[in-house]
Amino acid sequence: MPLLNQQSDSAPYGRAAIVRCLVAGTFVLSAPVLVACQRGTRGDASDAVRSEAQSSVGAAVDIAERIGRIERGLLPAIAVRGRADTTFVLADRLRRYGVPAVSIAVIDGGRVVWARAYGKVEAGRSEPVDTTTLFQAGSIGKMVTSVAALRLVDEGVLKLDENVNNRLAAWKVPESALTSDSPVTLRRLLSHGAGVGVASFYPGYKPGEPVPSLRQVLDGLPPATNPPVRVEIKPGTEWRYSGGGTSIVQQLLVEVTKTDFPSFMQRVVLEPAGMRRSTFVLPETTDLRGHATAHSPADAPVPGRWRTHPELAAAGMWSTPSDLAQFGVMLLNVKRGASATILKPGTALKMLTRQIGSWGLGVALSGGSGDSATFGHEGSTVGFTSRLLLFGETGQGVAIMTNGESEALINEITRSVASEYKWPVRSRPEKLVARVDPAGFAALAGKYRIRLGERIIDVSVTTDGQHLFFIGSSGRPAAHAPSRQTSVLFPGIRHGDHLHCAEWWCGQGSHH
Repeated sequence: MPLLNQQSDSAPYGRAAIVRCLVAGTFVLSAPVLVACQRGTRGDASDAVRSEAQSSVGAAVDIAERIGRIERGLLPAIAVRGRADTTFVLADRLRRYGVPAVSIAVIDGGRVVWARAYGKVEAGRSEPVDTTTLFQAGSIGKMVTSVAALRLVDEGVLKLDENVNNRLAAWKVPESALTSDSPVTLRRLLSHGAGVGVASFYPGYKPGEPVPSLRQVLDGLPPATNPPVRVEIKPGTEWRYSGGGTSIVQQLLVEVTKTDFPSFMQRVVLEPAGMRRSTFVLPETTDLRGHATAHSPADAPVPGRWRTHPELAAAGMWSTPSDLAQFGVMLLNVKRGASATILKPGTALKMLTRQIGSWGLGVALSGGSGDSATFGHEGSTVGFTSRLLLFGETGQGVAIMTNGESEALINEITRSVASEYKWPVRSRPEKLVARVDPAGFAALAGKYRIRLGERIIDVSVTTDGQHLFFIGSSGRPAAHAPSRQTSVLFPGIRHGDHLHCAEWWCGQGSHH
């Protein structure tokens, strides 16, 4: 199958002089067309038009070359000291991780410079994805919802530090001793500092299952499958990620605006930000071309194509990387003090200022300080994984969406984009591979369970006599190498026990 399905560019290359050299948002870079573009699109074209066409086509060729290097330059998490760097090809890594499709948009110089989509809408079907194909954005919708809430703060409708119960009427946050002198506020809800429970609404609702209303979600009443959304620790004292808290924000926005949530979000954020394809409306599963199908586990379409998330603000947004990148550019522009189309510069600054933990108002803050400081959000639902990452000082970033569950793939793509566009990030850690007698590898073969905090990962270990391979949820082996001359996989530990793997790193960029 052809790897490339569509390429588009929202930067100002599509001027009248070269519009005939563009087809449906796709650069046409075949040699005859390039020659035609360089000669002008009409016989009576002026020298100025031809010059602009040549310049624009040259820029297009440069972008195509950069995209090609990114596609061939996916990088693992760690470099091996003394060895040439390992790079991967995107098409191979899609197969490796069992992800049918990925869509990417890159931001550079404060604008979206290109977008491309690769793969199929659904494994086993022929329909390709393109840059307009919608993916479930998961928790990235929280970031978009935060902008909508802050817009109402700018308009004086809401206050960041007011008790939200003062504005709620149809449903209120149940009061308790925890909230008696420390109320739930919009600031605390947006920064996950309100002490509210229900971290996520995973795994959503299967086709045919009854879907709860927002009030049923908040109170944990059937058919909602989540527990009641309640304050569990004193607000303002501890960071605790909460999709339930975002659902309280959704209820607040609906009540104060007296409108349905999808329409409100469309009017206040999606349209002004140029997010033309994005929506908070729950889709029909019959729209095969418009929406990607979720896959979980690897390469296996989710029955009914995807899970439904009635918790719209927390997990229900559908979007494209191009739209997410446009949203990111809007925030970058406001941060720089550009004319406010959605948020006032001062409000955007508050959004990107650390509130509690590593969070601003609806955004994760990381990466360090100065040029290396980043903000953004990630999203994951059953069969979808997404990322929006932005550098506020340099005007760079990337939006990536997949219809599979592989953060490792997204990490490899991000590293390739970072390398090509020279992001101000730290170099990957370098490891020295130790020499270990492979005679002992056979004794290590078996099934293991790795505990990482609350996460449990089951893996199988196999050997070909010279190398060890770990096989995780994708079912595909990943070669591993020892970083020290020590035995770190203990022969006596098998499935059900704690596996210490701190001395091992994943040569193929997998997580452990």
